[in-house]
Amino acid sequence: MSRKANVNRKTKETTVDLQVNLDGKGESKLEVGVPFLEHMLELWARHSFFDLEVSARGDLHVEPHHLVEDIGLCLGRAIKEALGDKKGIKRYGSCILPMDDALVLVALDFSGRPYLNYDLSLQPGKVGDFDVELIEEFWRAAVNEAQMNLHLKYLAGINRHHITEAVFKGTGKAMGEAADYFEGLEDVLSTKGTIT
Repeated sequence: MSRKANVNRKTKETTVDLQVNLDGKGESKLEVGVPFLEHMLELWARHSFFDLEVSARGDLHVEPHHLVEDIGLCLGRAIKEALGDKKGIKRYGSCILPMDDALVLVALDFSGRPYLNYDLSLQPGKVGDFDVELIEEFWRAAVNEAQMNLHLKYLAGINRHHITEAVFKGTGKAMGEAADYFEGLEDVLSTKGTIT
C-alpha cells in the first residue's frame, strides 16, 4: 500500500506544491524561497525518513508569514492523506533531542484531533532573516491539517537556531516513529476501532 500524498494550494498570496512519501529514505527536494525554512524541512525529512518535495512561492516582498503558514498547511494535509485509515501504525511518537546547548521534548499522537502545546520559550528575534515567531505558525497550521496532537517543550538552551533545529529534528523523529508499523497490529491502535 502506497503511503504517498500530493497536495497543491493556490491563493492570491502563495502557490504551494508538496509531495510526501512516508515510506521514503529521508530525501528532500526543496524550492521554497525561505532559506532557513528549507534547512529545517531538510532536517525534518532526514530524521523522519519521509521523502519530501516542496515547490513554493509567495508574497515574500510583504514577509514570509503567508508562505510559511501555507507550507505548514500543505505538509499537515499531506501527512493526513498519506496515513490513510492509520491501520497498523504505532500512532504515538516521542523524542528528547539535544542540539548543542538546546534540549527539546517532542511528543505526538496521530489522534485525529488537532491540538498544539507550544512551550518553547524562544526569545523574540530572528535567525538570519527568519523571524522565530513563524515557527509556531508553521506547526499550528501543520497540526490543524494533520489532525494530530503535538507537544513541543523547551528543556534547555539559548541559541535560537539550535532550539529550532532540535524542534524540527525531534518532530521528524517522533513522526517517523508514530507512522511506523507495529508488527502484528492489523487494525488501528484504539479501543474505539477508529482514529478520528
